[in-house]
Formats: sequence, structure tokens, C-alpha cells
Amino acid sequence: MSEDERTDPATEAFVAHRNLLFTVAYEMLGSAADAEDVLQETWLQWAAVDLGTVHDHRAFLVRITTRQAIRRLRTLGRRRESYVGPWLPEPLLTTPDVAENVELADSVSMAMLLVLETLAPTERAVFVLREVFDMSYTEIAPAVDKSPAAVRQIAHRARAHVAARRPRGAVSAVQAREALGAFHRAVETGDLQSLLDILAPDVVFLGDGGGVKQATLRPIVGVDRVARVLSGGTGWMGGHASAEPAHVNGWPALIIRLDGQVDGVVAVRIDNGLVTGLYYVRNPDKLSRLHRETTLDR
Repeated sequence: MSEDERTDPATEAFVAHRNLLFTVAYEMLGSAADAEDVLQETWLQWAAVDLGTVHDHRAFLVRITTRQAIRRLRTLGRRRESYVGPWLPEPLLTTPDVAENVELADSVSMAMLLVLETLAPTERAVFVLREVFDMSYTEIAPAVDKSPAAVRQIAHRARAHVAARRPRGAVSAVQAREALGAFHRAVETGDLQSLLDILAPDVVFLGDGGGVKQATLRPIVGVDRVARVLSGGTGWMGGHASAEPAHVNGWPALIIRLDGQVDGVVAVRIDNGLVTGLYYVRNPDKLSRLHRETTLDR
């Protein structure tokens, strides 16, 4: 942007709220690349708005972003039907302040984003705006083209749906680090005992290679089956691997490297102290955000 553009009121407002808008779009889409596209579309619409008619820049920008994200989410739903193997959200290397904000970290965790994937587009938008960003039903209504009363009903339905599927019991960053430490030892040594001690009987392992990298094409369910997959140490990933602790989507995770190059990310879901989900993202198209930290904002 030129100096003139930086001093333009529309540009200043957009830049001031950009991290918030990205967070809204990302939580709705589970994809940083698609969230960035939504922000481009939001800017184009915003630049054409007569700011003299806008009383609340933040609310107006969130409204545009939400509408664009709903449209894109409906298109993505059709694409994901033909996705090769399990689809997992695009992981973000996040700044330390995200981990310190427990509500924000929970809302962008891999486990929560997968729960949000089970909502219809409008339900997801209402849930995100209401539960994550604490917007009123009146504020949400124009963003989803519904009445405040309808938004209230949608929010109640979405909240119940998410509550039945979200991780149960409070989870600490320490628990997540311990779970990933056990996974790390299993990957590097092939010794599964420490991992078996924290795996739930119905643990699910999901691998997302997007048809580009080798990964499990179907969910692997159950402690015995997951243990067999991991028991070969690094062999299940197809090469020599190392693991580096990092904060991804606000929670402790492992960045897996093969021959020094980023190969993927492992995140976990923990319920009542046990690992119920292991998520390994290998699709190269989803790894670009692991080279720099992403700032999220509520």
C-alpha cells in the first residue's frame, strides 16, 4: 500500500480490524488460505462503501466477512465431498498470546474446528459470532440475513450440537504437552508404553495427506489399531523423522520434519485426561502457515 492508501479512512479501519476479520473467517472455514481470500473479497466490498453511512466500522466489516465466508463455506462443502481421505483444518503457528487467551485457544483448536465442521454454514456463523466473539443477536442478524429471534433459535441449536461433541472436561496445556511428549517418544523410539498409558480405548487417528502425501485414507479407531499404526516408530510416516514442539492453533503440538523439511503437524484432542484424537496434517497445501506466526484476535 502507498502512503496515501495508508491514510485513507477505509484502509485504516480495515487494517485496524484485519486480525479480527481473519480470525472470524478462519474459524468459519478452517482454512487460512480461504480466510485470506475472504479478506480480499471483504476489502473490495468495503472500499466501495460510503463510510458516512456506517456507524460501526467493526460490525460492518464483520458482517461483510461473515457473508463472504458463508458463501465460500457452501462451495467448500461440495469440494470436501471429493477430498482424498480425511479432511483436517489448516494448522496455524500461533503467537504466545493466543495460548494465554484460553477461550480463543479453545475456539481455534483442531478439535473444536472439527466439531464446527459438523454445523451447517449459517449455524457455524452464528455460533462463532455469538460464542467466540460475544456479539449480540441483533448484531449477528444482518450478517446472516435472519431476524434476531431466528438467530437466537439457531444459536441455541448450534450450542447444543457443539456441546454434545466438544472435548469433555477441562484440559490444560500441561496435559497436552504430556500427551504430545508420549507421542514424540513413540514416534522416535517405537516404544508405545508411555503413549498407551494416555490413549483412550476409542481413540481416533486421522491423517490428512490430501491425496498428495501418504496418509491414512480412513479414520483409525481404537487403541489397539492406533498402537499398531504407530508401533513402527517413524516407519508409518515413510522416512526418518524428528519432532519439534510448537504452539499450533493456540495449543501445544508437534511439527514433524523429514530430512529437516516440514512434513506435517500432530495435534491432539484430550477428554477427561485421555487422548481421544490424534490429528496429523501432511497435505503440503496446508503447511504454509508453519513458517511464521499468525496473530489472531477476538
